[in-house]
Amino acid sequence: MTGWTPDSMPDLTGKTAIVTGANSGIGLPTALELARHGARVVVAARSPEKGGAAVAEIQRAVPGGQVEYGRLDLADLASVRRFAEGVDKVDLLINNAGIGMISRQETKDGFEMQFGTNHLGHYALTGLLLPLLLASPGARVVTVSSDAHAWGEIDFDNLDLKRGYRRMSSYGRSKLANLLFTLELQRRAERAGVALTSVASHPGATATNIVKIGPLQPLVGVFLKSAAAGALPSLYAATSPDIHGGEFVGPKLKILTPSAAARSEELARRLWDVSAELTGVRPEI
Repeated sequence: MTGWTPDSMPDLTGKTAIVTGANSGIGLPTALELARHGARVVVAARSPEKGGAAVAEIQRAVPGGQVEYGRLDLADLASVRRFAEGVDKVDLLINNAGIGMISRQETKDGFEMQFGTNHLGHYALTGLLLPLLLASPGARVVTVSSDAHAWGEIDFDNLDLKRGYRRMSSYGRSKLANLLFTLELQRRAERAGVALTSVASHPGATATNIVKIGPLQPLVGVFLKSAAAGALPSLYAATSPDIHGGEFVGPKLKILTPSAAARSEELARRLWDVSAELTGVRPEI
């Protein structure tokens, strides 16, 4: 993987890519490079103003690029359903959006905010788009996790975290859920014999909004890489022919080994079942 850059990406003409949270952070350069290589890109974001600004920025950088905005609030399952209903095709789904290390809040549906947004929103979105993904040969789902997943622990008796809420451990829990989901989706695709590839990525220490509002804020501009550099693992996971389902691509494009908890098939199955119950989305795979 040494020497891989976005210039190594294949021609994506005819492909449709959805990037959640593409209005800022690593999502913006991810969307930009996908558009630069010919993909039709949907910038999926909560704010029409910020989403529209991102579309305009990408179009300035890629004249003639196919870029559009889609309103998506991952903290509102009704919004997730409306967004999914408006999608006609998807080859690449980049589950990128995320919030982190915030005070305890709840989504519109009453879920703890970090778990509800980072995991349940993306679980529901992927499940609702699954028929379109399965209709696209070679489709990929890339879910952005983090090495913070190693901090996480899923207590199914305290999913709302009304007891013992801590910002960083809650964030780690949501990133653990992202990895459990990624690996379980790949296992189910393999058992079903369908050509769907599910991969996770970890951007590394990157100067994004999550960091800028969290306890690592003093490190911005000192030890943290740019958003464009942080986007490389997601772009590699989404487009490299060398990727295999279930891999976890990290900084410097190294394949990382998830924690033992993230690799637990029993925990993944239980999380999948609980997520289906909470969201009402039951993917047929």
